[in-house]
Amino acid sequence: MAYATINPATGETLETFDDHDDGELDRRLTAAVDAHHDLRGTSFDDRAGWMRAAADLVDDEADDTARMMTTEMGKTLAAAEAEVHKCATAMRFYADHAEEFLADVSYDTEAVNARRALTIYQPLGPVLAIMPWNFPLWQAVRFAAPALMAGNTGVLKHASNVPQSAQYLGQLFGRAGFPGGAFQHVFIGSDRVESVLADDRIRAATLTGSEGAGRAVAAAAGKYLKKVVLELGGSDPFVVMPSADLDEAAKVATTARCQNNGQSCIAAKRFIVHADCYDEFADLFAQHMAAQTLGDPMDDDTDIGPLANEQGRSGVIDAVDEAVDHGANVLVGGDVPDREGWWYPATVITEVPEGTTAYEDEVFGPVASLFKVGSYDEAIAVANDVPFGLGSNAWTDDGAEQHAFARDLHAGMVFINGMTASYPQLPFGGVGTSGYGRELADVGIKEFCNAKTVWVGGPQPTS
Repeated sequence: MAYATINPATGETLETFDDHDDGELDRRLTAAVDAHHDLRGTSFDDRAGWMRAAADLVDDEADDTARMMTTEMGKTLAAAEAEVHKCATAMRFYADHAEEFLADVSYDTEAVNARRALTIYQPLGPVLAIMPWNFPLWQAVRFAAPALMAGNTGVLKHASNVPQSAQYLGQLFGRAGFPGGAFQHVFIGSDRVESVLADDRIRAATLTGSEGAGRAVAAAAGKYLKKVVLELGGSDPFVVMPSADLDEAAKVATTARCQNNGQSCIAAKRFIVHADCYDEFADLFAQHMAAQTLGDPMDDDTDIGPLANEQGRSGVIDAVDEAVDHGANVLVGGDVPDREGWWYPATVITEVPEGTTAYEDEVFGPVASLFKVGSYDEAIAVANDVPFGLGSNAWTDDGAEQHAFARDLHAGMVFINGMTASYPQLPFGGVGTSGYGRELADVGIKEFCNAKTVWVGGPQPTS
């Protein structure tokens, strides 16, 4: 698919971009290697100064950048602005903590018959970053900030519908002072990804995207023995128990389902509610979902903008229609607006049959599947009855239940009495078909480092 900015609110193609030919791709891969040789020899203080300068640029340019993102993929302007500033926060976090996270680790010298024994962390080199459109800046920055601070370089293959976001990121870090080529974008189709992974100049890869894309990249990475981190889809459960604050749970559930127009891997998608509080929660949730305003994403009063592309909206329509055809009921929403662009309203469906997309897969739009369960054990059974394992949410004021949910939910992340979110300070990632590896926090910066063991014996060296 050609790179193009297509306004999802109108369907109008605003600008198209040519793919990079083999010569330009080769030049950029060479530049990534050269930049790595330069960057790995710099100090943490140098990198931190450049990273803070990049954060300042991001904050200073937030208004224009947010409007660009909203125009390219339809998220509300308020959400886009929040995303921009979140990127700056993550950059400053790694500028402040990278040296601490990558400090040498010493071991018991007597146990290993050494004078010194330690692990040192060294960058791997150029990393191919394959990123999606739903968080055009954040998805890339949460890789780029730790990777660059560790001394790696990045080659960004962004989604085809956010080319202006890709260009912005491809120029940002050089503008901030990093060596030229430290972080670049490439306009290539998915059919060329394997050849880039095969190139010896690329040492590793990271992908955020669909399960299918993850399987393809994992297979290629395995073939060429390249390290890879995968953050794939999710069908996150949101479990509500009788002891929970139902008013607050219903409000947060609405945000958790409708954030980013419902297009988030960690958006809550399956709402699993104990029978003792089901009717009250369902009524509150339905009211909040029905109150969500669908409209111009540039408007401050809009809660939900258009979906990012026509294909995605078609997938949402098909998932709801399939569920209804097999016996589900539409509690709220479900009607496709008759207007230009790719709109879909906040929707709640109940009595969702097993085997349908809305029961077991990821519906990438503001559609909530609501389930009634009779016990804690049944709640866990329904929550874990999918192949995904990214985020999860549980609402309960019972301490024993809180402990049990943290133990029993099959997920990379469990949020209790709150909605799943990504923070620079916390590891982020999943299990099952949601992928493997972790981003963010101290774990994320080490993913693309060689944890090198150093053993030193013999007498103390002379000075």
